[in-house]
Amino acid sequence: MSTADPLIPREDSVEQRYQALLEISESITTQRDLEELFRQLAKSLHRVVVFDFLAVVLYEPERNTTRLHILESSLPTRIQPGVETPVEESPAGWVLQNQQPLVVLNIEAETRFPKVTDSLRAHGVKSFCTLPLITAQRQVGALGFGSIHANAFADADLEFMQRVAGQVAVALDNALNFASAQSYQRQLTRERDRLQVLLEVNNAVVSCLDTRQLFDAISSCLRGLLKHEYTSLALYDPAINQLRLTALDFPTGKGLIQEEMLLPVEGTPAGKTFTERKPILLNRRDLEQFQQEVRQRLLGEGMKSFCCLPLTTRARVLGTLNLGSLQENAFKPEDVELLQQVANQVAIAVENALAYRQIAELKDKLADEKLYLEDEIQSEHNFEEIIGESAALKRVLAQVETVATTDSSVLILGETGTGKEVFARALHKLSARRERTFVKMNCAAIPAGLLESELFGHEKGAFTGAITQKMGRFELAHQGTVFLDEVGDIPLELQPKLLRVLQEKEFERLGGLRTVRVDVRLIAATNRNLAQMVTDGEFRSDFYYRLNVFPIVAPSLRERREDIPLLVRYFAQKYARQMNRRIETIPAEVMETLTRYHWPGNVRELENLIERAVILSSGSTLRVPLGELKSIRASGTEVTTLEEAEREHIVRALRESHWIIGGPHGAASRLGLKRTTLQSKMQKMGISRSSK
Repeated sequence: MSTADPLIPREDSVEQRYQALLEISESITTQRDLEELFRQLAKSLHRVVVFDFLAVVLYEPERNTTRLHILESSLPTRIQPGVETPVEESPAGWVLQNQQPLVVLNIEAETRFPKVTDSLRAHGVKSFCTLPLITAQRQVGALGFGSIHANAFADADLEFMQRVAGQVAVALDNALNFASAQSYQRQLTRERDRLQVLLEVNNAVVSCLDTRQLFDAISSCLRGLLKHEYTSLALYDPAINQLRLTALDFPTGKGLIQEEMLLPVEGTPAGKTFTERKPILLNRRDLEQFQQEVRQRLLGEGMKSFCCLPLTTRARVLGTLNLGSLQENAFKPEDVELLQQVANQVAIAVENALAYRQIAELKDKLADEKLYLEDEIQSEHNFEEIIGESAALKRVLAQVETVATTDSSVLILGETGTGKEVFARALHKLSARRERTFVKMNCAAIPAGLLESELFGHEKGAFTGAITQKMGRFELAHQGTVFLDEVGDIPLELQPKLLRVLQEKEFERLGGLRTVRVDVRLIAATNRNLAQMVTDGEFRSDFYYRLNVFPIVAPSLRERREDIPLLVRYFAQKYARQMNRRIETIPAEVMETLTRYHWPGNVRELENLIERAVILSSGSTLRVPLGELKSIRASGTEVTTLEEAEREHIVRALRESHWIIGGPHGAASRLGLKRTTLQSKMQKMGISRSSK
């Protein structure tokens, strides 16, 4: 390909050579694409220069290096384009620093640039010429010719080669300027698009108070800026310590990932972001580190790139904003910076939406309570919590009205579930103490060892665990009313202290010496036969007579059957509102059956039955599980005493709950009792699973 003197024109005149150079100049100076320019240079320079190896080296002033671009080589080469070399270690750097050509006629004798010359020598180059590419504005780089012949470049032809280098420098400078302008324009366009997205997100934030609408708006904004297929919003639920996939936009999904899915905090991409409070970028290989189920779902959907960003406010982390792509390396570091700005705005909007939802729920609750109060069935005595018009109920309410205005102690007797606490509250509301505190305590629900402390308080250090002074119920109820439910369960040894409070209006805290004086009215209640307990020595007679100043017997539901329809309608509407249902019809035959039933559990049993009925009612008609009542009636059990009725009611509740006492589905919950109260009653009545 080359001759012994490759730069001497074969039959061309000097004028022809310069004519060719002019044509080259005109063609390359109009080219703006750098890679296309390199291809044209290699093709055009063959018309005026003979070479085996041609390269352009561009100068990188920011890093003080030179970057190689091979234009053409007739030699097999393993040199990688784009290789950078420090300026002081390359021939290109030397010609730029000295602003003159460098001609090496014998590469074996050149020792200044061993890294470059060793590489050229390995590819068969024996001589080379490097010329600086310099314009009036800057140092562009260097143009290098290589030959497989020694002494291939004569000094006589350097002037012409420098003219060639000058034309190449102008062409490269134009192309680089054009590329720089394009890059700057692309940067401006990208920045404009990103600012536009942030503006759209901001508009969505200030206009959307619904989390779903907010997510849809944000997802649409991001889809126009970044190429991705998956967007989701995961919010933290502190009640279960998990993230909930609140919103999802994944049109191409296979259904492996769905809204309302729960995501553990440990072992998931969203959980990692939530815990560490910083964004993460993941590729397909990174996804392998997470829980098997999460990994299988993401990889099963074809996810190859994933980005999670924390939703952080000043007070807390609400959750994460998540983006996914089916393409590798879909998200770049500069994208994460923008997405985090979006996530910060989303966090503010989500916090506002959650607050708005809470306010809306409270508003709805207040509206329901107002409706409940407006619709509540009240008797002619205007007792707010007592429903009914029966003669038996009116007699009791008349007694309540009579004694309410006094400060006398009242003992409310009656079967379990008859509403003794409701009568106690009515007594308080009708009394002169209505503006003061009504303090209630179930004596059977508190262990005997703690009962004295609960009633009278204790001093610091009075017993193990008493690390501070505590005020008792009687002090809290000063100038108000104390209601002691299940008073028959108060231990004998504590009854004298209570008697002293009733008579002398004073007591001492547990572990204390100072006498505390109180002005309290006492209302007590029990379903036990206190008179019989006095006879049996289980209750102090003096305390009993002090309590029994004005006894009121709460009527059983069997004694006020005409009130059952009113109660059924009241409870049906109450639970229908709570469950967001609409009950409009109660069949006549159902009401008749309910009215005939003997109700051993009284109003509480009726209320529980109606609550179950509302749950079972899918339409506007109340569906009461009458089979439960029939099975009880068919058993032939005749309840003749108060204690027998209570015992049968407890046993039935235990059977229905499979002898589970506590918990939301246990017998205590069914009976409306605390677990400790039920256990105490079972012990006293000798009820056990073996005795069922």
